[in-house]
Amino acid sequence: MATFQYPGVRFLHSPGPTFVPKAVLDAMSNQPMDTSDPRGEEAIQVCEQGIRALLNAKSADVFLYGANGHGAWEAANVNIAGPGQSVLVIGTGHFSESWAVMAEGVGINVVRTPYRVGYTMDIDAIEHALKADTNHEIVAVFAVHTDTASSTTNDIALVRQVLDATKHPALLVVDVVASFMTTPFSMDAVGANVVVGATQKGLMTAPGLAFCAVDERALKVSQANPMPRFYWDWVKRKSTQGYGKFCGTPPQNLILGLEASLSLIDQEGPDNVFVRHRRLSKAVQAAVSCWSQAGTMDFVCKVPEARSAAVTAIQVSPDIDPEAIRKIARSEFNVALAGGLGPFAGKVFRIGHLGSLNEPMILGCLAGVEATFHRMGIKFTAGGVNAAIEALS
Repeated sequence: MATFQYPGVRFLHSPGPTFVPKAVLDAMSNQPMDTSDPRGEEAIQVCEQGIRALLNAKSADVFLYGANGHGAWEAANVNIAGPGQSVLVIGTGHFSESWAVMAEGVGINVVRTPYRVGYTMDIDAIEHALKADTNHEIVAVFAVHTDTASSTTNDIALVRQVLDATKHPALLVVDVVASFMTTPFSMDAVGANVVVGATQKGLMTAPGLAFCAVDERALKVSQANPMPRFYWDWVKRKSTQGYGKFCGTPPQNLILGLEASLSLIDQEGPDNVFVRHRRLSKAVQAAVSCWSQAGTMDFVCKVPEARSAAVTAIQVSPDIDPEAIRKIARSEFNVALAGGLGPFAGKVFRIGHLGSLNEPMILGCLAGVEATFHRMGIKFTAGGVNAAIEALS
């Protein structure tokens, strides 16, 4: 018996995967090619050049992987740090801790700075850790631009300023998985040596592709690094042919999808993409500000200017089950939300507002959330959708 299909479309408002535009889906539906077909090689080059341009990275090498964002983390870990070497992981929430655990899993020593829930990274703690490292045992500093678990965006330029002020030689490695094409970021302007990202969020492509953008200094570190590796090795992947770039057969259909999404971004204009994300995020934040006046929910991020353009995390009172909110929103109102991660599990639900979204989609999502509150008898201050409309107006 066939599963019943609801009419219309389901609103996908997780912070990844995100809604995939039809042009991208159509591109991915093309038949694969033989690995020497010049069309495949051209598509890979377009994707590498497109990511480099959007990162404002004039000379960085872009390495694409058939992987999720965790794969990009692993690639950064094993290319820039050897067994027993140390990295400083800046505490920004669940994802910085996850990255730290992955580094420890391959034998890298991790120095952590503390994370205060609801707030941005602790710059003083970063400075203290770098000054304390008088022997320069820390070979890299890992920083997450936007932590989607807390929906907090950090000012990465401050990290580079601390590195320069302390004259510490560590590489600056930045995770832009959630922020890429939702929040302006310039690899060259910030002075990042490595940037890691993935394509299933702001790049509007199906999950399965990740990337590392690597400058000349970081590539030299990789060349001298004794860490055992093969598939992730930047040096081996620095090839002129697609088969070499991917250590085997390229994920062609995902590449074709990424090529199409880059074309959509070019048509809209990158600056306009950022303006749209900020505009939609302000609408969601206006709705949450309204709902929270009843005292049953609030923003996880307590710093208004640091609230993400990609996702909004909402903490609910202990008597409210956020997983029930998600279940009813999905099953009865066709709105797919995200749940809490790590320490926020069972305490938070999240509304994604990134990728190929527009005003009616955001308003439809917010209306579905309000309908869910009514359905569950949750106390909230009505008028969130109207507040969003005012923000958009």
